[in-house]
Order: sequence, then C-alpha cells, then structure tokens
Amino acid sequence: MSSGTESTASTSESLDRQAVRTYFGEAYPAVESFAARLRDEGEVRGLIGPRELDRIWDRHILNSAAVVPFLPESGLIADVGSGAGLPGVVVAAMRPRATVYLIEPMERRCAWLAEIVADLGLTNVEIKRGRAEEYHDAFECDIVTSRAVAALDKLARISLPLLRPGGEMIVLKGRNVSKEIDPARKVLRRLKGSQPEVIDASTVPGVESTTVVRIVRQTGAR
Repeated sequence: MSSGTESTASTSESLDRQAVRTYFGEAYPAVESFAARLRDEGEVRGLIGPRELDRIWDRHILNSAAVVPFLPESGLIADVGSGAGLPGVVVAAMRPRATVYLIEPMERRCAWLAEIVADLGLTNVEIKRGRAEEYHDAFECDIVTSRAVAALDKLARISLPLLRPGGEMIVLKGRNVSKEIDPARKVLRRLKGSQPEVIDASTVPGVESTTVVRIVRQTGAR
C-alpha cells in the first residue's frame, strides 16, 4: 500500500508516539494491543512477512487507519478479505458504534480474528467465514472496505453487490490505482458504481500518506 521509499529503521524511529496516541484517541489501547499481537505472532501465523515486523505501525496499522475518516460513526461496515484484520480490526476499534463484519474465507485467519476480537473486547464485530460473493444476498452494508485484496475490477464485482443503494466502497489501494480504473469501467457501469474518487489520505507526521478510493453504489442498483 505504501511505496516503501523510506528505510525500515528511519520510518519506525521517526514516528511521533504522542501524535499516534492522539490520532487514535480512545481506540489507542486496543490498537496498541493489536499491533503487539501482530508483531509477536504475525509472521509465525502467516499473516505478515518477516520484513514487516519493524513496520507494523506505519505500513499496517496507520495505513489501515487512514480509511477511517471516510467512514460513518455508525451503520454496517464490511471488511472484505479481512486476513490479519487490516483494516477491519482497526476500523472496529475506531468506530465502536458501527457494526463491523470481517469477511474472510480462510479458517486459520478466522481463528486469528476470533482471538483478536475476544482479546480486545470488540463487541461490535462479527466474523463471516467465506468469500464475499457468498454474502451478496445475505445483507446490505453501508460501507465495504478492503486492503490489498484485488484489482479494482474484481474488487468492484465482489464488493458493490454487498452495498445498499447509496452505500460506498471505501478501499485502500496502491499508488498506481489510476491504472486500474479504465479496466474497471465496464463492471462499474453494470453494477451502478460511480466514477472512482482517488483520495490522498494522511494520518500522522512522518508517515507516508495512503491512497483511498471511494465508489458509490448509485440508487437503482437493484
């Protein structure tokens, strides 16, 4: 998600810890515990690579948190392909009045998510084991988010049907997402998705900004 132009050491050491605490506010204790679990168990459990351990905060936690300002305080939010819980666990901690569905097909990752949700006391989370497509007729969300799941055309196919008309895809993408927009236009038209809005989202000083893409499921999609 990040271009990774800074070295691991300089990025980690440059974090202003007080700024991080302030950014997360009341969610900080839960997010800090989540970051510690990822650092201690993430590689062993196949959730993150060994070179990511020193960059948990900037590359994963803060990168995930960059999506939160674009989310409502309440409503139903689904995180597609939740994996390690990025961004879904971070979203749940920062949006305690929202209901957050973590959609993940792999059993071992669902087991991890269940542990994290219980340990952090996130009572606003439900884990949905399966592929997003399996839930297209099961519920309608206000927001669908995701991180590092698929190219925009495939992501639109699996995400837009989960949304109520007027709901939004708010997804974390790489810097080159503009190259994915034209190949996705046919799918977006078919599923009544709006023109993608590409947003440069910042979190705290010293951390590279994140690319967020917003797509609205227009009224009349069903």
